Amino acid sequence: MELACLDLEGVLIPEIWVAFAKKTGIPELEATTRDVPDYDQLMQQRLRLLSEHGYGFPAIQEVIGELEPLPGAPEFLTWLRKHFQVVILSDTFYEFAMPLMAKLGYPTLLCHRLGVGADGTIENYFLRQPDPKRQAVRAFQLLNMRCIATGDSYNDTTMLKQAEAGILFHAPENVITEFPQFPAVHDFDGLRAEFLKASNEHPDG
Repeated sequence: MELACLDLEGVLIPEIWVAFAKKTGIPELEATTRDVPDYDQLMQQRLRLLSEHGYGFPAIQEVIGELEPLPGAPEFLTWLRKHFQVVILSDTFYEFAMPLMAKLGYPTLLCHRLGVGADGTIENYFLRQPDPKRQAVRAFQLLNMRCIATGDSYNDTTMLKQAEAGILFHAPENVITEFPQFPAVHDFDGLRAEFLKASNEHPDG
């Protein structure tokens, strides 16, 4: 059995923190895992900036409510489900992602949790486990699932390495250059082609 393991932000939906940065005019919040390999460093920076500027969870929720899946993403996900089992492996938070999951037909999502205070302040975050994307792929492989993974950022690369096949999608040049072993595509037609190329079960689509 083959399992498609997808990153979420930058692959199926816009980058939530980037959208929030543009809405609030805080350019430092535009940093993502495309730029900063250390996830804890990135999140500590985000929490500090939110505190400094007086923003909490409700302000981010408002921005999330305005977002839509990336053009072509729902159709790609529908196609993928016809050919593979599908799971979303993300370093976002359930509190952020669930409104957008509704717009994608509620695919299975494994991600993290936020610690939100009574006043809406984001006080902390709780990882599902260390290196969660790679560990999830490893666990699926122990269930005799053959995994094909795709993502766009540094935090996806351990997942891509662990999977039987890894694909970079919408990745920036710095990530593509540092990880030349993975094919890199920039549109959903190309991603479909790479999934079929990597598949043992659906080589002809």
